[in-house]
Amino acid sequence: MCSVANGKSIAVLGAGSWGTALAIHLARSGNKVTLWGNEPEHIEKLKLNRKNQQFLPDIPFPENLMLNDNIEEVLAASDLLLIVIPSYAFRPFLARYNALITEQHSIVWASKGLEENTAKLLHQVIAEELPQCKNQAVISGPTFAKEVANDLPTAITVASSSEQFAQEVSQCLHRGNFRAYTSNDVIGVELGGALKNVLAIAAGIADGLGYGANTRAALITRGLNEIMSLGEVMGGHRETFMGLAGMGDLVLTCTDNQSRNRQMGLLLAQGKGLAEIREEIGQEVEGVRTAREAKRLIDQHDIELPILEQVYRVLYENVPPKDAVKYLLARKSKSEIM
Repeated sequence: MCSVANGKSIAVLGAGSWGTALAIHLARSGNKVTLWGNEPEHIEKLKLNRKNQQFLPDIPFPENLMLNDNIEEVLAASDLLLIVIPSYAFRPFLARYNALITEQHSIVWASKGLEENTAKLLHQVIAEELPQCKNQAVISGPTFAKEVANDLPTAITVASSSEQFAQEVSQCLHRGNFRAYTSNDVIGVELGGALKNVLAIAAGIADGLGYGANTRAALITRGLNEIMSLGEVMGGHRETFMGLAGMGDLVLTCTDNQSRNRQMGLLLAQGKGLAEIREEIGQEVEGVRTAREAKRLIDQHDIELPILEQVYRVLYENVPPKDAVKYLLARKSKSEIM
């Protein structure tokens, strides 16, 4: 059992696929875990089936994994809160319940994205909404929920300004086939986890248009360069973007069809619209919202990041995917290192 929990419950807040997978993993590690969701009907189904039939069918819950839709009860009984909700709902959730979250709570988040309409990183949102909570960390890396729930080999990064707290969270997660590394680069880990979703849409578009493996490799490499360029301007560490939360997560989401963002790109290449694609995928596609906020950061920092910009134009300016590719190919030759 991880030392940070001190025998109390770890609350996983968010009962989607990723939240459920993390709750299963933490419970298997010997912790007392409560999984909370904001839809009572969904939680009742989880209680009845002892599995998340909607997102992770055929993966039974450990006995020590509890389900509860009463947020007051969950927060009162837990001292480690693992937030796994979409980035667009992040601040509204914290603002609604911040009176119930005390300085005794430790805050960890596994959400990936930028705040809608401000482009703030999620640690900035937490600093504004939960100033009373001193122990904070983000977890990110190349992870598909189904593979974590199936206990397949996985590695992630835990980033915190406190080395001690990063180690404590790592101890909660590090078990068997699941490896947890630590970092002090919260900005880099968050930014890598957010922007890779936008680039996965680009990779899906390229593959959907039939451009082949050469194109995919070039796009991933140049996309990583764009993440690094923006990340360094914002205070991230270059080496972070070469690690699990950067290159690792980027390669995963750009190359495997389990990625909802890659699926979005594939369907955009077929000429389908956003509303139709969202209905077909059936889950939140973080890269769509993040593309708009990435454009906001590009404008704020006056930096040239053509792949990210073209994804934005496809999503929000109705530029045909083929035209976006033509634009990228028509750009002048330049030094590879930006």
